[in-house]
Amino acid sequence: MAYKATIGIEVHVELNTNSKLFSDSANCYGMETNTGVNVIDLGYPGTLPTVNKQVIALGVQTAHILHCDLTKKMHFDRKNYFYPDTPKNYQITQNRTPIGRNGYLEIAVDGYQKKIEIEEFHIEEDTCKSAHRGQVSLLDFNRAGVPLIEIVTKPCIATSNEAMAYLEKLKETLFYANISDCKMEEGSMRCDVNVSVSKTDQLGVKCEIKNIGSIHNVGISIDKEIKRQIALLESGETLREETRRFDDKLQETVLMRVKETGNDYRYFPEPDIPYICLEDDFIRQAIQEIPLLPDELREKYKQLGLSDLQINKLIANRPLNHYFLDLLAYETDYVMAANLLLGDISAYLNKNNKTLQETQLTKEKLIEVIKMLQAGSLSSKNLKDLWTDLLETNTSIQQLIEEKGIQNISDDQVILDIIQKIIAANPASVKDYKEGKDRALKFLMGQVMKETKGSINPKKANDILIEQLKLM
Repeated sequence: MAYKATIGIEVHVELNTNSKLFSDSANCYGMETNTGVNVIDLGYPGTLPTVNKQVIALGVQTAHILHCDLTKKMHFDRKNYFYPDTPKNYQITQNRTPIGRNGYLEIAVDGYQKKIEIEEFHIEEDTCKSAHRGQVSLLDFNRAGVPLIEIVTKPCIATSNEAMAYLEKLKETLFYANISDCKMEEGSMRCDVNVSVSKTDQLGVKCEIKNIGSIHNVGISIDKEIKRQIALLESGETLREETRRFDDKLQETVLMRVKETGNDYRYFPEPDIPYICLEDDFIRQAIQEIPLLPDELREKYKQLGLSDLQINKLIANRPLNHYFLDLLAYETDYVMAANLLLGDISAYLNKNNKTLQETQLTKEKLIEVIKMLQAGSLSSKNLKDLWTDLLETNTSIQQLIEEKGIQNISDDQVILDIIQKIIAANPASVKDYKEGKDRALKFLMGQVMKETKGSINPKKANDILIEQLKLM
């Protein structure tokens, strides 16, 4: 009987709030070390925490988008342990009354759909950030007290591909809901993975892999850990519960410590924070503020005729997607708009390291470009010569065409004369077309575009070329 892997994932996500969970210190990444901190964050005696209302609202929104049962009456707990990164010698979290339970996130992976079940998620404060320099450990208290949600799946994930698909979907969903920026490189999304293998339906011995730095490495670490555990079992050894980490250089999981006993955090209700009771109006208002999520956008864009490739590229680029969403207030060809945004416009932005907001491309200007392309008064070849000016100046497209002396041949008789010349010069390709070889038509159109240096109306030219070939 083959071994079966069972995987569970815990994800810590820092929330998009202006201030920390229990103090008014700024919640801002990249501040000078130990400048975004006050006496509450440092755990000074006599200080009292005050719950950030914005965090609770984000918790309500998270419960909604993850299809969780919302806990309307909840309290915070003290998780007691001593470690240098916890200035109070305890962490304020939610143990007995997590804000959300029994949810799921649906993923598509390897040709099938699956619901990844979520056991619960809770709100807690982040710890300090540790930096180890040889024999010395340094602490940055800017991160102390930053609001987190910890999302815990049930042990229902079977493969590394499912795990990565779940994390990609979770990251995309939380990012679009404005709950977190989910920047793993900055530590605002951190993953721990639990892996066990067994030949029966009974779960095997679980090993935890801590703080994996990327979704790609989550996949590698799971596969390596499954392989390691199976090799040990096949050699007759007994597995032990361990905490491991992923070594990016070795591309292996490495032992940190053996779990000889369970942790006893001596949880008890936080005495300085009263119970929180969520009112229906507060819940309703929080849910109403959730923007369109990726799955809703996908459905909307499919109805507009966009391809799956266009849809996924737009959603992967949020600033571009917001620009495209604003275009929906206008009447235009949305497929063509998506092509332009994802093609030449994106190429310009990437080359110049700019965002669309830093250009002069208004929605009205882009719609005018689309209209001219549709009417044939502007060709794609002409447009390539205009993008830099369109994006960098306020000059209208019509004025740019006049200034650059761009002419687009659209006179039917002129086009006919050019096509007849091309047909006469390429009898072999005409014969191939008559024999049903589609490439011949593309070749002949290429010759037409070459002859006119791309200044001909491509739609008219293609239609007239086909008409002439049918007459032969």
